[in-house]
Amino acid sequence: MTYCVGMLLDRGMVFMSDTRTNAGLDNISTFCKMSIWEEPGERVITLLSAGNLATTQAAVSLLNERMKAPEERAPSVMAAASMFQVAQIVADTLREVIALHDEAGQRADSAFHATLLLGGQIKGSAQRLFLIYPEGNFIEAAEDTPFFQIGEIKYGRPILVRAFDAGMSFEEAMRLLVVSFDSTIKANLTVGPPMDYQFVEVDACRTATRGRIEEDDPYFQTLSNGWGDALKHALDRLPVFDAQD
Repeated sequence: MTYCVGMLLDRGMVFMSDTRTNAGLDNISTFCKMSIWEEPGERVITLLSAGNLATTQAAVSLLNERMKAPEERAPSVMAAASMFQVAQIVADTLREVIALHDEAGQRADSAFHATLLLGGQIKGSAQRLFLIYPEGNFIEAAEDTPFFQIGEIKYGRPILVRAFDAGMSFEEAMRLLVVSFDSTIKANLTVGPPMDYQFVEVDACRTATRGRIEEDDPYFQTLSNGWGDALKHALDRLPVFDAQD
């Protein structure tokens, strides 16, 4: 399992993904689940993946193969005219990869299940964020649903729902995401650091900031400990239950 989040802010887009992969408790490793394609000033495209690693890696590899040379750029995410077309290409590629496993007797809702988050912007159009399902269909983020999660979403979602604000800065969004990821990591062993992140300024069509937060990162440790202490303090301030009739 994994945990990935993509957010639409007034200022731009924010992405974060964990890096833990596992095939049992004795086979845990680290793998980057964030792919970025960009032509600075023209387009920037980010893809986050959750699910079967072989499926997602095959889909990303196929997308990369189809953008190597101009004569091979159809279908290519770097040649598509809009982010909607990019979403269609990515969705078709995911469905194509899963179909190969289907022929061997597997199904998309079994061992080869995978879900993708796709976000980005092409010059002259708005930034857009999509959630792509293994069946190849997808939905788009809007004002009422300004962020998407994939993977192990239930532990970190309450924090995002309560505290998300489209007007927040990248720095404030990063604080919110770190707390959401920390809560997920503490509740589920299949999600773990390091976490990869990316900021994309609206209309810049390029990555503003990209990095990785390790488990021993001072900021991560400060927020993890501070959030735990804050929760305990808030709980202590709430009235206790009166057991008397």
